[in-house]
Amino acid sequence: MSVRTPDPNPGWLSEDDLDFARQRLPIVYVEAVPVRLDSLGYVTEVGLLYTADDEGRFYRSVVSGRVMYRETVRAALIRHIEKDLGSLALPQIPASPTPFTVGEYFPYPSETGLVDDRQHAVSLAYVVPVNGECSPRQDALEVSWLTPDQVLDSQTQMEFVGGREKLVAQALAHLGHTG
Repeated sequence: MSVRTPDPNPGWLSEDDLDFARQRLPIVYVEAVPVRLDSLGYVTEVGLLYTADDEGRFYRSVVSGRVMYRETVRAALIRHIEKDLGSLALPQIPASPTPFTVGEYFPYPSETGLVDDRQHAVSLAYVVPVNGECSPRQDALEVSWLTPDQVLDSQTQMEFVGGREKLVAQALAHLGHTG
């Protein structure tokens, strides 16, 4: 028996309600490109999730997920980083989190180059330094730490889906690394 007071607005939608909303509204997401920094603040490694889809195809991705109703962006970032990288990742969210870009995903190819077959999504994208131990969780098979040059290599770029290779390249360019 639960003694907790039920939340009248829990922030979660049933699968049917979520599908209904996805067909009618843009859904807000956060995306985090995890990085490791050297003592001067330069990126030495980028953390990429290696995962598989329902058809058994393997691909690379970044930390990503919905912002729930009544949830702050900061809370959503921390929740998704912990969900994907583990509770010991120790992310360093800035005092005033400002995205390096806003990604617009559409359920069809568009001028943005970002595609999400399920929905129209608006994504606030962040570069987040992590200092702790990361281990894959949820759907990820591994967390790979690659140098910026390895991430920008054409072979690695082909392993992304939905245009996220553009997002990661943009994150590195935002940090001054153009390859």
